[in-house]
Amino acid sequence: MGSFRSVFRALWSSLSKEVREHVGTDQHGNKYYYVPEYKNWRGQTIREKRIVEAANKKEVDYEVGDIPTEWEAWIRRTRKTPPTVEEILKNERYKEEMKIKGKDFYEKERLPSKETSEELLAPPVQTQIKGHASAPYFGKQEPSVAPSSTGKTFQPGAWMPHDGKSHDQ
Repeated sequence: MGSFRSVFRALWSSLSKEVREHVGTDQHGNKYYYVPEYKNWRGQTIREKRIVEAANKKEVDYEVGDIPTEWEAWIRRTRKTPPTVEEILKNERYKEEMKIKGKDFYEKERLPSKETSEELLAPPVQTQIKGHASAPYFGKQEPSVAPSSTGKTFQPGAWMPHDGKSHDQ
């Protein structure tokens, strides 16, 4: 089946005006091609294509990370120019540095000493409430069920729940 597909693909590419331009190869052996915009035999304009030819021909062998991030960004058209080898190597070094720094940070923060943990905690806050908001029953000796009012002042009543019985019974 695979040989039939490759013969058909070769025949199709010879009949169409599609011209593949090899753009680059990554460290895994994947090859990247660019097909510029062209008109087909019916006069239709076919937009540009960016194609990857995987080094692993079987789809079941594909794993995440087989295509470097920079090349994937070029295939998905989030970047205009294909990445250079220097750029890919620079990004790989940066990823490794970040892994090392993350590991160092994790090791340093994993076992904090007693002194450092006490230094990091804020001291307990002493709250002082002054005024009528601090009084449990403002202007009353005991809470009443019904609110009271003397015209200019209003005292809300205290609500107490029943003994587990609903008021409908």
